[in-house]
Amino acid sequence: MKIGKKRSTILLTTMLVTSGLYIAPVNYSAKVQAAAQNIDNPSIKAFDQKVIARVNAERIYQDVHYLSETIGPRVTGTEGEKMAAEFIKQRLLSLGYKVETQEFSVPDKMVGHLHTSDNNEILVNIPAGSAATSNEGITAQLFNAGLGKAADFTSEAKGKIALISRGEITFKEKVDNAVAAGAIGVLIYDNTTQPGPLNPSIGGDVAVPVGGISKASGEALLKDVVAQGKTVLLNVTRIANAKSQNIIATKTPKQGENHDIVHVSAHMDSVPFAPGASDNASGTAVALELANILKGYPIDKELRFVFVGAEEIGLVGSEYYVSQLSQDEISRSIANLNMDMVGTGWDNATAIYLNTVDGKANIVTNTAMATAERIGTPSQLVLYQRGASDHVSFHDAGIPAVNFIRREPGTANLEPYYHTPQDKIEHVSKERLKEAGDLVGASLYNLIRK
Repeated sequence: MKIGKKRSTILLTTMLVTSGLYIAPVNYSAKVQAAAQNIDNPSIKAFDQKVIARVNAERIYQDVHYLSETIGPRVTGTEGEKMAAEFIKQRLLSLGYKVETQEFSVPDKMVGHLHTSDNNEILVNIPAGSAATSNEGITAQLFNAGLGKAADFTSEAKGKIALISRGEITFKEKVDNAVAAGAIGVLIYDNTTQPGPLNPSIGGDVAVPVGGISKASGEALLKDVVAQGKTVLLNVTRIANAKSQNIIATKTPKQGENHDIVHVSAHMDSVPFAPGASDNASGTAVALELANILKGYPIDKELRFVFVGAEEIGLVGSEYYVSQLSQDEISRSIANLNMDMVGTGWDNATAIYLNTVDGKANIVTNTAMATAERIGTPSQLVLYQRGASDHVSFHDAGIPAVNFIRREPGTANLEPYYHTPQDKIEHVSKERLKEAGDLVGASLYNLIRK
C-alpha cells in the first residue's frame, strides 16, 4: 500500500497492562526529547543516509516470503522453526558475522491432525493435558453432544468421538462428561466465528484425546459427518524433549575491549497454522537486512543481532538469552531494539508504537524520536506502556528496551490477521518494511557508529 509522506507525530500513551485498560493519549513534543540529538545536524543526517540509501524493501520482502510461504508455520520446537533458524544462521555466516547457536529445552507439545473419511483435513488445536493416540490415530463416528452437559449424552456416545459446542460450562466439564459417557475422544468447536481453530484449556491431564476446531468446522462436521454417519480420523502426538534455539550474530569494534553492547532482536517462531508473515517474519527480515547493511561499517560499540525462538509460548528464547549474559555483559548493555510485526499492510495500522514495559522514555525511544524527525518518518510514533514481546526480557534485566510494532493509533489494535492462518505475505507492505528498516536502522547506527 502507498503511504503518503507527513511529519512524524509523537504521542505518549499509557496502558494498564494487567487489566488491558486503554487510557487516552496525551500530546507529547518530540522536539524537546530530541534536542540533544541535533536533529538538523548535517553530519548526522549524512550518517542516516548511509543506512537509508541501502535499505532494500524488495530484499526484505523476499526474506518474508521465504520464511512465511516457503517454510510456513514455524511453531516452537518443530521442523519449521528449525528451518528458519538454519536459514538465518547461514545468511549471517555469509555476511561474515561470528554466529552462535544457543539451544534450549521447551515444554512438551501436543500436535494433532483431523481428517474426514473423504480425506478433507480440518485444522485442530490440541490443548496441553490431552491424551495422545496411537501412531495410527483413532477412526470413529462422531456423537453430537450439544453443549457437552451430562444430560446431552446418551448410550450412543460410547466408542465415538464427542462433538461439543463451546459455551455455558467449562471445557474441562465438557471433557469429563464425555469420558463418563464412554466417548473415546472429544472435539470442541467454537461458538463465535474466528479464522483459526479454538484453543481450549482443559486444566490438566485427561484420559482421551481432545481437540479444538473452529465454528465453521464444527458446523460442517454436524452436516457432513454426523448426519451421514461417516467417520473421522483423529491423530494426536506428544512432541517430547523438544528443543528451540536462538541465533546470535556479533560484530565488535576493531580496537579496544569491554565495549558497550547494543542488542537487536526479533523472534523467528509463529503460532500453529499461521504462516507468520507479519508476526514475525517481518521483524526477522528487517533485522537480517540491517545486519547486511551494517556488516562493514565502523562502530565503537558491540552489536548483537539476536534471532530468538519460542517467543510465542512465553518469551522463552529471549529469557534464555538474557539469562546467559554475564553480569559484566548486562552492565555494558545500553539498549535493546526489538522488532515485531513491523510490516503489516493493514490500513488502520498507521502508527509505529514504541512499546516500553514501564511506559517511560529511554535511550532507544529518544533516539528513535530524533531519528524520525530527521528522516521524516511517514508514520506517527506512539510511546506506549506494553509488554508481550521480547523487549520484556531485556527490560527485566535492567537493559533499556523498546518493542517497535505497528498498531492502530488510539485503540492500539493489532491487525485482524494476528495469530491466524491469514497472516500471509499478501498482508505485508513493502513500503512499511522499508519504513521500519529506515527508522530502526538509522536509529541503531546513531547508537553504535564510530
